[in-house]
Amino acid sequence: MGLRLAAYRAGYRLAATTSRLSVNFIAVREFRNRAASLRRCGKTILPLLVAAGLLLFWATGVGAADRVPLPRPRPVEAPARAAPPADAIVSEPAEPAEPEAAETAPAPALAAPAPAAPAPSACRLALTEALAIAPSVPPIHGPGACGGEDLVRLEAVVLPDGRHVPVKPAATLRCAMAREVADWVRTDLVALAKGLGSVPAGIDNFDAYECRGRNRVVGAMLSEHGKANALDVRAVALASGKVVSLTDRTEPRAVREAVLRSVCARFATVLGPGSDWYHEDHVHFDLAERRGGMRICHWDVYDPLPAVAPLLPAARPPEAPPRIAAHGPGGAAADGEEAAEEEAGAAPQQ
Repeated sequence: MGLRLAAYRAGYRLAATTSRLSVNFIAVREFRNRAASLRRCGKTILPLLVAAGLLLFWATGVGAADRVPLPRPRPVEAPARAAPPADAIVSEPAEPAEPEAAETAPAPALAAPAPAAPAPSACRLALTEALAIAPSVPPIHGPGACGGEDLVRLEAVVLPDGRHVPVKPAATLRCAMAREVADWVRTDLVALAKGLGSVPAGIDNFDAYECRGRNRVVGAMLSEHGKANALDVRAVALASGKVVSLTDRTEPRAVREAVLRSVCARFATVLGPGSDWYHEDHVHFDLAERRGGMRICHWDVYDPLPAVAPLLPAARPPEAPPRIAAHGPGGAAADGEEAAEEEAGAAPQQ
């Protein structure tokens, strides 16, 4: 009996313990499920709560600002305020300019002072409109060593009687070169044209300033044309309508030689026909500076070509020695005429 009771009590305790363990397990599992559900809900609800809080804070702040009490109006029966003493009035300092506006405002551009115009040279002062129509042009610098200072555009030469001798086209030259050309036209060409019963009326300018090598050869030394120090002339027009071509053989030799003497006495370089193949149709003048003042004058004045070129040789003079007889194949001597007659005799008669 005692054993049964002890066994019953042991079984009861075991069943109670098992029941408590089952309840605890179920509670733990339920707690875990609820925690996971709260975590899922927190990810969605938390941003909404934060937004709602911010909205509530903003609404509360605005409302509080609107509800700030204002002072009551001053009653009518209140005494007037006393004015403060003059020395007690302190003027408020002017507010400094906003730094952003000062930084963003563009600084006024300082205009660069215009360079002072160079004083005119002695040549420019001497080359007046009484001598030539030659306005000044800006200096030319480059490319390379081309260009020069104290340049003018020689448009016409003014004769002593006031007539204008145009230079066509106008020539860009250094002032010294333009002045020498003007003096040559006013003095030498006027005297030459007077001998032909006329006066100069125009200068045919073939070339003046041009940035190039000598004779337009690539890689050659810089020409005086590239320094605006040379002029190429093809012809001189007269008021009578005659055009004197300086390199034309049909022009009187005395006229061409007179021009040759005048230009070689004035210019440092004169190149014309006979100097090279580049100056057969014009004459080149320049004022090149050389060591010792050396000058070059190379212009061959050719004689006129014959009106009719001889087509046949001249007749054989009687005093000429007899021709040497030619021996034929048979050893017989016969000259060319006899051989020709024999050939003509052997031909069949028509």
